[in-house]
Amino acid sequence: MNRGNEGTEAPHAHPVEERLRTLFIRSLDGDSAAYHVFLQELAKHVRALLRKRLPNLRDDVEDILQEVLLAIHKGRHTYRRDEPLTAWVHAILRYKLADFLRARARHEALNDPLDDVPHLFGESGIEPAEVRRDLGKLLDLLPDRQRLPILHVKVEGRSVEETARATGLSEPAVKVGVHRGLKALALKIRGGKT
Repeated sequence: MNRGNEGTEAPHAHPVEERLRTLFIRSLDGDSAAYHVFLQELAKHVRALLRKRLPNLRDDVEDILQEVLLAIHKGRHTYRRDEPLTAWVHAILRYKLADFLRARARHEALNDPLDDVPHLFGESGIEPAEVRRDLGKLLDLLPDRQRLPILHVKVEGRSVEETARATGLSEPAVKVGVHRGLKALALKIRGGKT
């Protein structure tokens, strides 16, 4: 079998691949109407794929879809015309889906119920001044990136956004600092009791 045309286009490319690839190449050559149609048609296919792969995360499908379309738009200059369009799109989709799942796992870890953490701020019958002193000593054991978020968010009741502005940390860093700091305090407290 002669494979002289290999790399330019598959001999029996799927009709959807052919249509999307044609529209995309026309758009790369300056046809904005073709690009608009390409994005609409691609969005239908990607949305269906995401709904199939993430049946329990329907609310997140549109967000992921927008991230994929934005990445395609920003990276359209990286597409090599001799490659199948679907392989290029799927690589972007896999990357964005992995980003989403990693971020979701981090978010879920940050929002784990803290039931397993001892009640650091509960009623104890100890005078408030003693509690503040003991809490201050515990917090002093933590690095600033954990101590400050706990102090601002959990002790003072500030929002994550306010804490980020006050400390110069990003909002995700504030959330991570609170989460990791509380876990570190719980370990120190448990370690102190044994």
